[in-house]
Amino acid sequence: MSRLVRASAALMLVGAFAVPLPSASAAVRPAAPDGPPDFTLTILHANDPESQLLSASGQDDFGGAARFTTLLDRLRETEGDGAEAGADEARERGVVTVNSGDMYLPGPEFAASQEDGAPSYDAIAANHARYDAISMGNHEFDFGPDVYADFVDQLTGDTTVVAANVDVSAEPALAAQEAAGRIAPSTVVEVSGERVGIVGALYPPLATVTSPRGVVVEDLVVPVQAEVDRLTGEGVDKIIMISHLQNIAYEERVARELTGVDAIVAGGGHEVMAGPDDVLVPGDEVTAHPETGEPLAYPLVATAPDGTEVPIVTAGSNYKYVGRLVVNFDGGDLVSVSERSGPVRVSGAGADAVSPHPGVEAEVTGPVADHVAQLAETEVALSEVDLDGVQNPGVRTRETNLGNLVADGLLDTGRRNAGEYGVPEPQIGIQNGGGIRNASVLPAGPLSALDTYSVAPFANQVAVVPDLPRSQVKELLEQGVAAAPAASGAFMQVAGVNFAYDPARTAQAVDDAGTVTTPGERVRNVILHDGTVLVRDGEVVDGDPVTVVTNDFSARGGDMYPFRDASFTVVGATYQVALERLLTDTLEGRVTAQAYPEGGSGRIVVGEEATVPDGGGTPTEPPVGPTAGPTDPAEPTDPPSAGPTAPGGGGPGDDKPGRPDGANGALPTTGSALFGLVAAAVIAVCAGGAALYLSRRRTGAGTASAGPES
Repeated sequence: MSRLVRASAALMLVGAFAVPLPSASAAVRPAAPDGPPDFTLTILHANDPESQLLSASGQDDFGGAARFTTLLDRLRETEGDGAEAGADEARERGVVTVNSGDMYLPGPEFAASQEDGAPSYDAIAANHARYDAISMGNHEFDFGPDVYADFVDQLTGDTTVVAANVDVSAEPALAAQEAAGRIAPSTVVEVSGERVGIVGALYPPLATVTSPRGVVVEDLVVPVQAEVDRLTGEGVDKIIMISHLQNIAYEERVARELTGVDAIVAGGGHEVMAGPDDVLVPGDEVTAHPETGEPLAYPLVATAPDGTEVPIVTAGSNYKYVGRLVVNFDGGDLVSVSERSGPVRVSGAGADAVSPHPGVEAEVTGPVADHVAQLAETEVALSEVDLDGVQNPGVRTRETNLGNLVADGLLDTGRRNAGEYGVPEPQIGIQNGGGIRNASVLPAGPLSALDTYSVAPFANQVAVVPDLPRSQVKELLEQGVAAAPAASGAFMQVAGVNFAYDPARTAQAVDDAGTVTTPGERVRNVILHDGTVLVRDGEVVDGDPVTVVTNDFSARGGDMYPFRDASFTVVGATYQVALERLLTDTLEGRVTAQAYPEGGSGRIVVGEEATVPDGGGTPTEPPVGPTAGPTDPAEPTDPPSAGPTAPGGGGPGDDKPGRPDGANGALPTTGSALFGLVAAAVIAVCAGGAALYLSRRRTGAGTASAGPES
């Protein structure tokens, strides 16, 4: 890859349904080699399908597993026979197909797989796609390791789940899949006589965004480098890393620390990358680079410690694109990337339309569509008022009536089930705003079971955290408003409590362990709905501890909530079930404007004084409104001059934690970055410009298979 060069290009999309793109950052393309390359490899890639099996959200003509599979098959054929090959490509060629994880996501379409006797429809879709390798993603663990092991068990053919920095030995079901060769650090695929190694990597702080239980995820540079070195030592001279690191800036940083990796296929960030001639799904835009702010060209290129340049690609999410990275090799050197490389949209309309794959239609789309239709037809409540689930401004910036409803569901289920599970009845309910996912206003009128899934799609379990000191309760509330006025998935919606905060005061900061490193001064007044004052004038009032109910994502420290490994008990329901039960049973199918007024009922206000509860406020007797009007909960027009950038999180995978954007958002440690940079500089100085043209050809060692395959 030493012959990679940079060239500028303006991003402009043409053709049917073309979507105009903003000006591009410097588009990065390798220079054409001096002579014809030895071998051309096409990497067909996808990431984050997330159980969007039927179609792209709100766009019936785009996406969907059935159309995706047809397009993937077509591209696999044309790339294999060179029907669309450019003049810069080799006659000898091959194709590998990979996915960078988040193969499923809790929600209405995934729920079809949870019916008694139902198969994993996401696994069936993956089988039709015929992936050579799949990376682990964070959402695979949302229902715990056993459900993931069942998904892996239903994968057929030669698909291997790869993860070099993951230890599953403490989870018997996953360990059994590893013993069978279905899970491995890497796999080797032979295409046209060439051996291609595929190494996997997973986001190290996995436990902060999902529920891996006994699965251990290591810092990734050392184990990934060790696996790359092992493959190289066995004569594998073309190596791809497929990773799920939540943010492409993380992959970019890792690429600067690894040697011997030819290309990286990223997942978890949902970024859309595009070149000048790539047509996007309507409504999509090229994602801005998280550090430079420039639109992401396809591919992004990072420089490894040995001076070689590594193309990094990703392909949106939700079955909307098949990524096509076409790379040319001289021996073991990647020498150019074809101009044909880029995302290919999955369309059912226009000149690029494809027909649904009949096998996927029959085995996946049909039964899943039937299940979702049944949910849509099941009315669970009638609302007298519009319910606000918009994200910004909305559930990630201020109290909303839908946020109150979800938090009330947690408190309702926590109290209902406390006796059965031997925990105290909770007094406060906390729901992170990022876990409320419909991102819209539900209009007054019937609410369906499907609506509850759109609001609460994750597998988050209702969790009771007993007997927290009042000082720690204040810290939890401080974390909920630490990013204000910026939108944050950590902004909390609450039940059973009213509080006031001042966003102009010092924001709390916490470390990865939930230890408060900067005490917050924003929360000024906190009153339980039974009238108990917990905080007055910013100071904690001495008294009995408080029992909190939340979701297990938050209880485990998600969104940096400072629970600090406090013990909690899951009480037998997801937060979607809690919401549906509140609507159907406790509220008897009626959401009133009196109990849930537009704008909220004054549970969270900006100011010094909390709204005084009226003495009600339990889910069985919803609040009828504050006795004193709340301060306007909208964001102040003059935000504080200093304070943390909005922390990531919000629900498993939400806001893609690990981004390099300030407090609570630093990239997790990946290895000796400073050493890599210094080493690269020394190499450049000592070797001079001529070193840029040295080959890093890896000598083959025969044709025997290397690495675990299945």
